[in-house]
Amino acid sequence: MSKKAGFASLVGGLMLVSAIFAGGGGSDAQQIGNAGQGRRLALAGCAQCHGVDRSSYSSNLAAPTFDDIANVPGMTSRALTVALRTSHRSMPNLVIKGRDAEDLVAYILSLKRN
Repeated sequence: MSKKAGFASLVGGLMLVSAIFAGGGGSDAQQIGNAGQGRRLALAGCAQCHGVDRSSYSSNLAAPTFDDIANVPGMTSRALTVALRTSHRSMPNLVIKGRDAEDLVAYILSLKRN
């Protein structure tokens, strides 16, 4: 799968998840997790494939940068949480649970541009 096709597939899936949960109550106004800790987790466990900082790039062409993920229109903490708990074809089957997932979501959303 090409980088563009893989990213388009990810974006499409995340947009669908965002649309499903958009009316489900709750809001991102109250951010969950600790973005600083999420960045540390991302650097330790995700950076080998994903660009995890604003200025970084993904070494794996199928892995979108966290900046790109954060700036998908309509991206929410709920959509990211669901995405982190869903296996992806081109990604190792990682399970990110509890506080680690909340921290990672908080970090990714901290990259969102207004």
